[in-house]
Amino acid sequence: MKPRRSILSIPGHVKKMHKKAGQSMVDVVMLDLEDSVPEDAKEKARKLVIQSLHSLDWGEKTLTVRINCLDTPFGYKDLLDIAEEAGRLLDAVVIPKVNSVKDIHFVSRMLDGIEISKNFSNRIGIEASIETAEGLEQVAEIAKACDRLKTLVFGIADYSASIGARLVSISGHGEKEEDLYPGHRWNFALSRIVMAAKANGLMAIDAPYGNFKDQDALRRFAIMASALGCDGKWAIHPDQIEIINQVFSPSQEDIDRAFKVLQAHQEAEAKGRGAVAVEGRMVDRATVRMAKQLWEQAKYLNLV
Repeated sequence: MKPRRSILSIPGHVKKMHKKAGQSMVDVVMLDLEDSVPEDAKEKARKLVIQSLHSLDWGEKTLTVRINCLDTPFGYKDLLDIAEEAGRLLDAVVIPKVNSVKDIHFVSRMLDGIEISKNFSNRIGIEASIETAEGLEQVAEIAKACDRLKTLVFGIADYSASIGARLVSISGHGEKEEDLYPGHRWNFALSRIVMAAKANGLMAIDAPYGNFKDQDALRRFAIMASALGCDGKWAIHPDQIEIINQVFSPSQEDIDRAFKVLQAHQEAEAKGRGAVAVEGRMVDRATVRMAKQLWEQAKYLNLV
């Protein structure tokens, strides 16, 4: 899959933001019909999103749309209209607050029918947002529910609410955590999502950081998410894109290290050996897999 280092969430009912997102350096534009859209603007947002998908120049960006929850009066209509009218242009639909495999199965079967009816040549993917205690408990089953799945996303604010965690900031999106908890308060939840995603060949995406003016904290939390195995992070403001892209891109040091590992592995294979030492450190097949993944990402990003 194409890299999903940065995912910019754009309110569906604010059209001027759509064009700016298309001109940004973000990897994924997510046109949002859910939390950022007031209830009385849901229908307008749906129509504007369809219009923007058709009329704007999105370049090589990955395009997704977050529909409303399936237990609302808006979710099924979002899915039907967006997929029928603009499905040819979409990489994936994002399902919020996924609690069970039933949510994935419903969306997938709906997409089956729409794609047949419209004779689409592409297959629309699904991104599942894990935002509740129930969803996290079921995440291993959710991750293998359907071959349309592309990513699992951590929804930090709603997850916090679902477990009754203390609110320590205005946004509820990762701010001031160090004042309350020593270490990474969401290490377990995020690690469990990452594990389920990677066990099923999916990408894992971290939640947004709420204070878009605090660049240092954004970088710190992005680095932690990357260290836990996340492939990218949501952004709620264009000013966050550059830092997120930097953190989730291979550095020159990373690329040089991967090259050494791959070169040593090739030489070892030519001599009929398995594990090999590089700079006094043992390199086995797991290390080689990580080096290959990093090298392929660097190639895609034109860094090598």
